[in-house]
Amino acid sequence: MTGLPREKADMLLLLLAAAMALAPHALHLPPWLSAAAAAPLLWRAFITVRGRRQPPLALLAPLALLGIAGVYASYGSLLGRDAGVALLALLLALKSLEMHGRRDIFVFVFLSFFLLLANFFHAQGILSAIWMLATVLVLLTGLLSTQYGAVQPRLAQRLSLLGRMLALALPLAALLFLALPRPDGPLWGAPHEGAQARTGLSDSMQPGAIASLALSSAPVFTARFSTPIPPQDQLYWRGVVLGDYDGSTWTRRGAKERAPASDGRIDIVLAGQPSQYEVTLQASGLRRIFALDVPRSIERLPGNPYVVSSALEVLTVQPLASTVRYRASSQTRYRLQAALSPAQQQPWLALPAGRNPRSAAWARQLRGSGAGALAPADAIAAVLDHFRRAPFRYTLQPPLLGKDGVDDFLFRTQAGFCEHYAGSFVVLMRAMGIPARVVTGYQGGARDAADNSLRVRQSDAHAWSEVWLAGRGWVRVDPTSAVAPLRTGRNLDAALPPPPSPLTAWRALAGLDGGAHGALAAWRRQWQQAGHAWSRWVLDYTPQRQRVLLDGLKNLPAKKLALACAVLALLAAAAGALVCWRQARQGDPLDRLYARFCRQQAQRGYSRAPHEGPHGYAARLAAGKAKPEAHAAIAQFLAIYAAMKYGNANPDEHTRARRSLRRLLTQCR
Repeated sequence: MTGLPREKADMLLLLLAAAMALAPHALHLPPWLSAAAAAPLLWRAFITVRGRRQPPLALLAPLALLGIAGVYASYGSLLGRDAGVALLALLLALKSLEMHGRRDIFVFVFLSFFLLLANFFHAQGILSAIWMLATVLVLLTGLLSTQYGAVQPRLAQRLSLLGRMLALALPLAALLFLALPRPDGPLWGAPHEGAQARTGLSDSMQPGAIASLALSSAPVFTARFSTPIPPQDQLYWRGVVLGDYDGSTWTRRGAKERAPASDGRIDIVLAGQPSQYEVTLQASGLRRIFALDVPRSIERLPGNPYVVSSALEVLTVQPLASTVRYRASSQTRYRLQAALSPAQQQPWLALPAGRNPRSAAWARQLRGSGAGALAPADAIAAVLDHFRRAPFRYTLQPPLLGKDGVDDFLFRTQAGFCEHYAGSFVVLMRAMGIPARVVTGYQGGARDAADNSLRVRQSDAHAWSEVWLAGRGWVRVDPTSAVAPLRTGRNLDAALPPPPSPLTAWRALAGLDGGAHGALAAWRRQWQQAGHAWSRWVLDYTPQRQRVLLDGLKNLPAKKLALACAVLALLAAAAGALVCWRQARQGDPLDRLYARFCRQQAQRGYSRAPHEGPHGYAARLAAGKAKPEAHAAIAQFLAIYAAMKYGNANPDEHTRARRSLRRLLTQCR
């Protein structure tokens, strides 16, 4: 851009700013629309550099109509959030091809600002904020460039000026962020048409469902403990309880089970010390919140109450469209529903007729009948022992199963992920006459000793089983632990066999193998801490937290409040005085050189009169006594100073003139 005329350089800077505003939306727009938005910007850049004519309106209008038709075809509407953002991106790109005057530039810049703001619909993390701040800086620089007259500072100076302006605006922005009344619902996380679950556990499970989640490193929630974190093998985060089985898919029980227990009570006995923690749950579009098994208490969510099913599932009334925080208490030692009647046990014994006959026959044979039948606890142990002894494998890529999936898994493939083991175990238990069900949720989490927290990702998704035993109630049994004990003892990466690769040693060093000591793993922990702090102090600054903050200020004693105001006033006055002092001290570099010149000549006996300008001063000095070389240097010094001070020089000329004046100053003695 340095070799281009000013008008072309300014236009390319505006196009760069618009491209930066459009770039984050490429992750969410259809590919054709991202290409259609990039093409006009590239076209306008080509026109600008080559000096070609802009396309006529007769060509732009059909292109705009074609783009609008494409948006309608992609979204089924021209209204709503996503369709609106797509239209805005398309029209901004086309606007670049019809910019003629300053008014068009203003419209183009403000459209870019609005499109940049719309990125908050999709991302509000630290990286997104940094990118948006950089885009704002470039946009404002492009806007500022159009306001200069004949003399324009260099690009670095314009960026520096805008950086200082943004720095001055940050304190006011922080004050408005803290004190401006906030809406009850998060604007950028508000539900919209077509709101759907983004990713996570669903209300059903079939082979491959959990394994697909295990490939994702997307964060689910962070739990910060105020008590010691329980051992890894007790970190079961309860989510969905699945009881209905059609031979291939497990689903939640009927609508009755979605409601709270009929009498509002759940038969549960808790023992041991409770674990206290605070959960920061990411938006999921689902109605489910998680707690350590089993929850003792969960803080209510403002504006979105939850209900607890008889199976201890916690479901909110509205989908979670934004990050939420809640405090919870759990106890890992418990006895749940120890006195179920035969009628209450029956739904947890049901199996589809005619499905998986080999598994059912083997289960009945293993338990036996009559006086020689195994007790329920012994039958459970026998099945787990079979999983340990038989050549079962724990893998993310199990073979495909046929119509009778459990039969295929137990007697043919013997390879699967946690959903295979949990589902087949429950089928075997029910075939033995033992009530059982599947529970899905998350197991474990990455520990962070710095703040005593756990960070749970989609890769921690897990399925386990619960069996009902008389006098003990629902007891958790994790058949995956019989095959891959490292899954619950450490994490998923430790349980899966490492892929053969010559980079294994490098992966271990970098912390990519699930270890906690690699350099990359340490960097990732630091980044996670920063993201958690950003979420805690910025994204989760809710109206409730704002009221707590303002109430705390309101309830301060009068003397402390007056002292705080006085300190702030003194700091503001000191900052203002410092700015004034620096400005007075620095002044204009040309004037400082001229003042040194005047002091130098005064020492020679030729003081400058208060009314005397550089030309009059030069004429009087020329009549004085000095060497010819000094006379020439004095005349040249004052001529350069007058030209720079009162002429129309650009910043580069000013820089060269200051260097010349410093050199001449030594020759004027």
